[in-house]
Amino acid sequence: MVISILSLFILTLAGGLASLFFSKPAGASYKLALVFAGSYLFSITIIHILPEIMQSSTDGKHIGMLVLAGFLMQHFLEFFTTGVEHGHSHDHSPENQSGLAPYSITIALCVHAFLEGTVLAHPGVIHGEHESWTLLVGILLHKIPAAFALMSVLGYFMGKSKKAILLLVLFAIASPLGLIVSNILKDQLLLSESGSVALFAIVSGNFLHISTTIFFESSPKHHHGWKKNLTIIIGGIVAMISEALM
Repeated sequence: MVISILSLFILTLAGGLASLFFSKPAGASYKLALVFAGSYLFSITIIHILPEIMQSSTDGKHIGMLVLAGFLMQHFLEFFTTGVEHGHSHDHSPENQSGLAPYSITIALCVHAFLEGTVLAHPGVIHGEHESWTLLVGILLHKIPAAFALMSVLGYFMGKSKKAILLLVLFAIASPLGLIVSNILKDQLLLSESGSVALFAIVSGNFLHISTTIFFESSPKHHHGWKKNLTIIIGGIVAMISEALM
């Protein structure tokens, strides 16, 4: 668990701080990297999380409703984040935004990041007692560009200020905090097995929304080039190999 906590915090923080030294990446390579991350996250959700929560529940219809609830929840959160969790900073112009915008964006991202961290807690009913490195890699693949995009957005509002750095740190600790809190609740028997399964179902819905949105955003006018299609396939294959080996 210590490795997961440190990885989530340090790499997310590094991804955000990198935006202070590099210009916003908008080239084809960056977009393909996002597509790879989206494909990997989507694949891990399909082959890892969903089968396990379905096996852990006797009510598949209830699980399906929770997955849908998580999907819709993420759609609602994006009303505030404007897609920053996809690694896209879009065009945030200070004169067209509320002064509370950087805080609402960060808080919404932290809610999502906190929930992400809970899936790494490994309740026995889901993952047994082993670390799930494939899930950790999937989360990091989209948190690092999300942190970069967040700092790019905060730069529009705050520049390279201490407040912007503090908001980045808040985002960086959200997932580790979710992991820690989930573990404490599990150890204290305050989070039941059915509660863990329900939580995992909701987060899987979040993942499905994020990963599929990355696909759509990276295809203006629904144009699918061979590079993107190949990247999606490679992302899925890498996820399957990782799941088989880790």
